[in-house]
Amino acid sequence: MEETWDTVRRLVAWLDAESAAASPEVARLLRVLKISEEAGEVAEAVHGVMGGNPRKGASHTWADVERELCDVILTAMVALASLTPDARKRFEEHVSYVADRSLG
Repeated sequence: MEETWDTVRRLVAWLDAESAAASPEVARLLRVLKISEEAGEVAEAVHGVMGGNPRKGASHTWADVERELCDVILTAMVALASLTPDARKRFEEHVSYVADRSLG
């Protein structure tokens, strides 16, 4: 998992460099909002799997849904790492909290 968080940190640094025109506050806000955009793409893929849009029919596969879910997870990790330098620790603490609360 450390390699994943290293990659997330590199992505945040890359985004910071590429987003130099936006203030740090705006850049963080946009990264958080990006999660909603990616979640919408998951919904679109599920509709595509289920043939929910009669105009498009079955336009996606479950593999497409999996890829879109990975985009949501990665986008959330980048957003979290943009908010705190201790993103990995914060995430692990939260997973532990949810597990304790849910699994006992």
